[in-house]
Amino acid sequence: MPEAGGRREELATRLAGVRERIRAACEAAGRADEPQLIVVTKFHPASDVRLLAALGVTDVGENRDQEASAKAAELADLGLRWHFIGQLQTNKAKSVAHYADAVHSVDRPQLVAALSKAVAAAGREDQLACLIQVNLDPAASGRGGALPADVLELAARIDGAPGLRLAGVMAVAPLGADPAEAFAGLADIAARVRERFPAATMVSAGMSQDLEAAVAAGATHLRIGTDVLGPRPAVG
Repeated sequence: MPEAGGRREELATRLAGVRERIRAACEAAGRADEPQLIVVTKFHPASDVRLLAALGVTDVGENRDQEASAKAAELADLGLRWHFIGQLQTNKAKSVAHYADAVHSVDRPQLVAALSKAVAAAGREDQLACLIQVNLDPAASGRGGALPADVLELAARIDGAPGLRLAGVMAVAPLGADPAEAFAGLADIAARVRERFPAATMVSAGMSQDLEAAVAAGATHLRIGTDVLGPRPAVG
């Protein structure tokens, strides 16, 4: 089918461009290791995810449970790692626990308890990786995230919760702020978490517009959507 072939070519070109940006950013930062690319497929069809998997993508991010659960079920044969990256209501924890390999947006004790309960109910054999979303802009609370002062206490809750594994921290650079400064702050918080919980090594930071700053600040995982998939399809 020409359309499918054209889309595959488009995705291949875009993906190669992003991977080159990551390589160049690592070289500029003097990093020998490359961060893991998580392709965020919000609003894009499962067919795009299947094409990306054929192009070597192993990690996929979603921020809406209804969309994520449907895609994960449809694409179960691909063996992808699913990262839930959006704000999560406690009543969605039961669903997320069935398909997610990692939740990047844990930001309150109630969610820790809900996820722990959900993992037990789902009968998972593996632990659910949990990252603490850090609010780097306390003046703007709408995007979620724990305040920096609350991170260590929340980390201890996750570390002690059955079925959960404290994996690290995540943040979004505040709108209009210098991403380099924001991600440097996140790196400091990540280091404090690792002092007490050495296995919590993940630092999820960086999107299409600021991945270079995230790489320079030591991000281990990048969440890239638009630059790989193009503009989001119109939704009704």
